[in-house]
Amino acid sequence: MAIKSKNSNTQVESIIAELLAVLEKHQAPTDLSLMALGNCVTHLLQNKVPAESRAVVTEQFAKALSQSVKNN
Repeated sequence: MAIKSKNSNTQVESIIAELLAVLEKHQAPTDLSLMALGNCVTHLLQNKVPAESRAVVTEQFAKALSQSVKNN
């Protein structure tokens, strides 16, 4: 998902590789992987984003996800 970030590409790629390794370790099919990742996103939004910002952050995330799928 292409996004401008204050984090280094190395840090982002390392986290992605670890997440994918866990899904592969559990031999999670695509639907289960998406469900688990979606639940992680929901958890982060509910627990790390202030309530007054959630709608905007959720919309931005959804838009960035949609764009990243269209661009590939």
